[in-house]
Amino acid sequence: MAGEDGNHTHEAAPYGVSLGGHQLAYDVEAVEQVGARAIVADSDVMTDAGYESDGASSVSTSVSSSIWDFSFENGRRYHKFREGRYNFPNDDIEQERETMKHAMVKLLCQHLHFAPIGDGPHEVLDVGTGTGIWAIEMGDTYPSANVLGIDLSPIQPEWVPPNVRFMVDDVESPWLYPKNHFDYIHSRHTIMAIKDWNRLLKTSYEHLKPGGWTELQEIHHFPLSSNNTLSDNHPVAQYWKYVDEGLETLGVNFRFSDEGRIASMMRQCGYVNVAERVFHIPIGTWPKNKTLKSVGLHWKTILLDGIQAIALGPMTRGLHWNREQVEAFLIDVRKGYHDNSMLLYMPLVCVYGQKSETL
Repeated sequence: MAGEDGNHTHEAAPYGVSLGGHQLAYDVEAVEQVGARAIVADSDVMTDAGYESDGASSVSTSVSSSIWDFSFENGRRYHKFREGRYNFPNDDIEQERETMKHAMVKLLCQHLHFAPIGDGPHEVLDVGTGTGIWAIEMGDTYPSANVLGIDLSPIQPEWVPPNVRFMVDDVESPWLYPKNHFDYIHSRHTIMAIKDWNRLLKTSYEHLKPGGWTELQEIHHFPLSSNNTLSDNHPVAQYWKYVDEGLETLGVNFRFSDEGRIASMMRQCGYVNVAERVFHIPIGTWPKNKTLKSVGLHWKTILLDGIQAIALGPMTRGLHWNREQVEAFLIDVRKGYHDNSMLLYMPLVCVYGQKSETL
């Protein structure tokens, strides 16, 4: 498949994806539908009945005790290092949700990455690694690579492949590693955290080796309707509007993941061979295709399980609501997510660009 600059996207071998304990095989029809942005609705499913969820100095200084501490707010646990820098919890419930999100994206995209990094990358950086699951799988997939995952929270497992390690770090502060060091820099689901994307993309560019790649995979969290029935005053639409307003007050541009914006800024920062791929993530079980139906069920579950975690920071810190106001508002939002008739989805925008081999 040709990218925007005429380069061809890297197609790794298809593989099955484990989601919810079940091995799901590569689904050609599902890939074709999300690639064409034309998910076919199942006329027999307008509710999710039968598909219910089971669950309701340098920054990189030597590790001090404060880095391993946590803060608590509104009944949720948050990072202590650079406290307040990231407005969402890191407790066990949130970690389980992030793991499910990783499996869902793999099932939808069928790949860990799209940038054509070759078979033997040496230095790989995962920005905002979270639980570290992507970095661990990259380490297993590319034994030749040294994979480094950085995050504000020390929530990664201790038992990892020998070529994978983690560091507590703030990616928006000066980087510890030298320029021209990494073969591949990856970032996913950090749209809610980064304040200065222009600076981050420039810093990433400087620290790539000539010919290296940077890839961003970000969800545009403002729901769209395949049949244009989602109104601005619907509780789900209002929910993301308030999250956006709260994050904007806190200095985060939550709309940067809109189609075309990341690619445009990457070009402005000097990247070449920039390509963008967009996948539609259904919300709920309305797609006819079984794989996409499973993706939609899990994405709706992820959103419902995280409905409080996503709302509390932006709405209490940014909009100055109290916890009781947030909880009362969320009642109608939860109900709104169960309506399959609107055929809701969110775009997943995957963009990658290369540092020129001749500088």
